[in-house]
Amino acid sequence: MNGASRIVAVLGPTNTGKTHYAIERMLGHRTGVIGLPLRLLAREVYDKIVAIRGPSVVALVTGEERIVPPRTQYWVCTVEAMPEGMGTDFVAIDEIQLCADPERGHVFTDRLLRMRGTHETLFLGADTMRGPIAALVPQAQFARRERMSQLVYTGSKKISRMPPRSAIVGFSVENVYAIAELLRRQKGGAAVVMGALSPRTRNAQVALYQNGEVDYLVATDAIGMGLNLDVNHVAFSSLSKFDGRRMRPLAPNELAQIAGRAGRGMSDGTFGVTGEASPLDEGVAQAIMDSRFTPMKKLNWRNAALRFGSVDALIDSLEASPDNEHLVKAQPADDLNALKSLAQVPEVAARASDGPSIRLLWDVCRIPDFRGISHAEHASLLESIFGHLHERGTIPEDFLARQIRRIDRTDGDIDALSKRLAYIRTWTYVAQRNGWVRDESHWRAETRAVEDRVSDALHERLTQRFVDRRTSVLLRRLKQKEALLAEVNDKGEVTVEGEFVGRLEGFRFIPDKSAQGTEAKALKSASLQALAPQFHLRADRFYNAPDTEIDFTDQGGLMWGEYAVGKLVAGAEPLKPMVEVFVDEAAGPEVEQKVQRRLQHFIDRKIAALFEPLLNLSRDEELTGLAKGFAFRMVEALGILPRAGVAQEVKDLDQDARGALRKHGIRFGQFTIFMPLLLKPAPTRLRLVLWALANGLQEFPEAPPPGLVTVPVAKGAPEGYDTMCGYRNAGERSIRIDMLERLADMLRAEDSRGGFEAKADMLSITGMTLEQFADLMQGLGYKAERGERTKIKPAQPTEQPPAATAEAPAETAEAEAQSDVAVAAEAPAEATDSTEAEAEATAADPASDEPEVEVFYTFTWGRQANRGPRGDQRQGRGKPGGKPRDGRGKPQGKKGGKPQGAKTFSSRPPKKEKAIDPDNPFAAALMGLKDGN
Repeated sequence: MNGASRIVAVLGPTNTGKTHYAIERMLGHRTGVIGLPLRLLAREVYDKIVAIRGPSVVALVTGEERIVPPRTQYWVCTVEAMPEGMGTDFVAIDEIQLCADPERGHVFTDRLLRMRGTHETLFLGADTMRGPIAALVPQAQFARRERMSQLVYTGSKKISRMPPRSAIVGFSVENVYAIAELLRRQKGGAAVVMGALSPRTRNAQVALYQNGEVDYLVATDAIGMGLNLDVNHVAFSSLSKFDGRRMRPLAPNELAQIAGRAGRGMSDGTFGVTGEASPLDEGVAQAIMDSRFTPMKKLNWRNAALRFGSVDALIDSLEASPDNEHLVKAQPADDLNALKSLAQVPEVAARASDGPSIRLLWDVCRIPDFRGISHAEHASLLESIFGHLHERGTIPEDFLARQIRRIDRTDGDIDALSKRLAYIRTWTYVAQRNGWVRDESHWRAETRAVEDRVSDALHERLTQRFVDRRTSVLLRRLKQKEALLAEVNDKGEVTVEGEFVGRLEGFRFIPDKSAQGTEAKALKSASLQALAPQFHLRADRFYNAPDTEIDFTDQGGLMWGEYAVGKLVAGAEPLKPMVEVFVDEAAGPEVEQKVQRRLQHFIDRKIAALFEPLLNLSRDEELTGLAKGFAFRMVEALGILPRAGVAQEVKDLDQDARGALRKHGIRFGQFTIFMPLLLKPAPTRLRLVLWALANGLQEFPEAPPPGLVTVPVAKGAPEGYDTMCGYRNAGERSIRIDMLERLADMLRAEDSRGGFEAKADMLSITGMTLEQFADLMQGLGYKAERGERTKIKPAQPTEQPPAATAEAPAETAEAEAQSDVAVAAEAPAEATDSTEAEAEATAADPASDEPEVEVFYTFTWGRQANRGPRGDQRQGRGKPGGKPRDGRGKPQGKKGGKPQGAKTFSSRPPKKEKAIDPDNPFAAALMGLKDGN
């Protein structure tokens, strides 16, 4: 020992720059070694010195990593791995207060007592070590360093209200993971730092925090050992820890060591508690802020003068007691417990029979129990390693390769990867020992590569589980008040800063459903801010889109392609609905107004196109008097009026008024007054929507399928639904009103009083079977009497039937063609009359001589004579197609005779005879009849 060696104890709280000071002092010497408490911190200091002096003169030596250049000048080591007998100019021991640690304290005490630099020795640590150092190292000088910033206690805070740049400390893996998961959901994520992580995984996690990808760090008490992080607040989730033997409360100086990580350099820091941790006692909190703690009196010690004459002698020397009042014998450590276990194994005891064998056994026992499975399993592994080394001098390469191959996997979850990382650390430690493997450089590189791969996979899993990158990115950019870049692809998928955040459906943003709670709120807030320019671009594109890209639904919704952009709401008039748009508030009033104007233009043009005849009717200023009033009723009813409801108004219209209305396409039918052009599918669909809006219906009924003459009656439909559909209910089915009028024309020629049967044209025009037609007729007010008779087979035709006469109305042929289609589409397979079934049966049995029976129906008018379907009592029209009747309801004329005009009785003078409407398609016939009279 050089008598001129300077020994200085640099003591003080955290954030005093002690480690930085030691690095500067070491680099001022030609050679030096610094011992640090953690492999993680050793790597950090190594990187700093390499950045200053280059990698060729700096060595890193830990239990699992050994980087030693040929011209090494400066050694950065963990305290356990510090090389002895180097004779370097400078020696520094960091966190010297760990001399009191129950597990590792004896190692630090040994370095305090025996490790010296030839020119300078520094002990760095807490001020509580002043007494023991002064007693055990009398020549030591003391330098007090004050904290560069203030540390303030802020009490308890919920994790959801934790300020950014906070570190939350837990004392178990389960606790750390639970807190990190909560932060992911509420704050976008957290980095995870634990002592069991490899430096590579730890550095990758710290980088997430340091570069701002996440604002929160969840760690064990490992961060209390000198790790320099940009932390503003430290929160304790628990105030007790398991020290390997029992749960115990943390001492105030231990809390201060961790809390002191808050506030770096000249920045002040805060600390507090969270979760289930109870608030700190006022005195303890004040002691931490003032760095006033009970001085240490006893340091853990284990004998360094070991005897290797026998295993028992080695154990005795390790269990020797100190002879200094400031030292206390350390509790048996893992290495001593392993030695005692292996000493009981006969084969091991037989091998450890001389000094070198016992030294080898002791070196093997000092392999750390990284796996932490059980003491017995660890001892079994050490026994196997000792056997190989003692028998062969090195560990067999095939054995080592098998062990490493089993670990070299990157699949599995966080727990599986953490276990593999612990396993590979054992073999990394073995490969670092001189002479234990043949090809040291190969196996050191191999174990390091496996550790790196597993470390990277573990970092990836930790990030996947505990970091929501999109939320953290968006929150960070919002905090920095930077413009966010949003993109929307053809499918409407929205990405902000490259992260998928949801979908843009029309002008409403739908956040990703995987986000919940606070995360969803943050995601939506950031996304809507970024989407502001996109809303304007989309609104411009929508405003200029053709009407073919926009449509309305049966429920009154307004669609742009596949996206709902608004809905129709009732206006002042049925033909003037208003529009309510679906636009996010964040899009702004300008976008909302532009969308509203475009949709209003669309629906106005749609109504103008589909209801052009009705709108022309409403704007015809030539209509006057009763015609103008009736036109108003037609417009109000959207082009369809049941005649029974307006019988008097129709009766009051003279021929001129009717002619003026007919010019607009109005047809005065026996059952309905309607505009045939408005019965087409497109106007019908829109009419139902407008009618439902005007009547305030909550659920809009849908239009029947187009092209059908009859449809089943909609059960529970609102009153007037059948009329708006262009149908009239009759029994179990509804019939289209234009086809009903054609049927009424056919029925007019029949004897409704004496009875008649259905003609083929009647069945054809309705597209019904005989049974269905009978039900329809009953729905129209007729009685249907079922009968059976022998079927008369028609004579075989000898020539082709005559073609349709030229006088047949074109519309009849067209209607029949439509009816044929309707029959094929509407009539069920089983809906055939019994005549057809019997005919098939007869065809199947040609030997049958029984006469063929057919079913027929006789129809007679079933209502009272003075209550016709149009309610026109005074005209004597008691039934559709019936014979003229007198004022008492008696039919006039004989059966088959010429119809006679009905008599009317009135106290008023007779009206002037109305002129025949020249536009009436039957005007010529009427003129002929008139002339004949």
